[in-house]
Amino acid sequence: MTDCPGPILIDLPRARASLSYARLLPALRAAFVAGASVPLRHSHALEQPGAATATLLLMPAWQGRSLLGVKIVSVFPDNGALGLNALASSYLLCDGATGRHPAAASALAGDFLARRDAQALLIVGAGHIASMLAPAWAAVRDIRRVQVWNLFPEQAATLAAGLRGQGFEAEATEDLQAAVGRADIVSCATLATAPLVRGAWLRPGTHLDLIGGFRPNMREADDEAVRRARVFIDTEAALAEAGDLTQPIAAGVLRREQIAGSLFSLCRGEAPGRQNKEEITLFKAVGSALEDLAAAALVWQDVRQGRDGSTP
Repeated sequence: MTDCPGPILIDLPRARASLSYARLLPALRAAFVAGASVPLRHSHALEQPGAATATLLLMPAWQGRSLLGVKIVSVFPDNGALGLNALASSYLLCDGATGRHPAAASALAGDFLARRDAQALLIVGAGHIASMLAPAWAAVRDIRRVQVWNLFPEQAATLAAGLRGQGFEAEATEDLQAAVGRADIVSCATLATAPLVRGAWLRPGTHLDLIGGFRPNMREADDEAVRRARVFIDTEAALAEAGDLTQPIAAGVLRREQIAGSLFSLCRGEAPGRQNKEEITLFKAVGSALEDLAAAALVWQDVRQGRDGSTP
């Protein structure tokens, strides 16, 4: 980054121009193959009198002397009641900033784990991250039908309408159990502290994607879902931070040695992904600073070369 002329602020629309899933997924795969130095992130609880505890996350990563970045994330669970996103983030690379794309890592893992003929997607949640999931999954699977469930049905309806505007056959649903039973892929992006998805509802061949919870007290799926599935993680941090794993491990439902692989081992071909059409797979992500480093590098590459980020 020695040719950086000075501070450059890259806004969200400009960053998005460089981060189509067609470009981002190969960049992420290459980054997980190459690896990087990714220390355990710093997590700070921010007590809010009369409101849910907020969280500040600091996530650094670097690749030798070539790339160095840090993501700053704030999570305020009560923001939904104010019409605001619960999560906000910025990324510092040299002197640039970009956004967060956890949905891309979810789809990257899903390319190894979801059935090749998967067409029906269920999105659990209706926030900012949830809105990215259908386009991300469509980059790796032929998604024909999308259902959206949320604790607040009107928000699910709003997201479904937005997805229809993007060309998806999407509808909101209030029956989560039935929706899980119809889905090939169940992708959860919530801040739930009690399980939403029950393992008993999962039909054979389902891929369960959990990307919302990032603290030990957060759960998006119950112990039975973990027990029935081959479990994969994005990074080792998931085993220390994610309630969807720490709680089943503490209860004896899951042993650490049962983890079938990480995003690193999947991308490097060191761990097999889906092995047959009947097995249930589960991917738990807490987010890796490597993902953001790869995305920021892609944006910076386009800015430095004077490109608009569109695919030639």
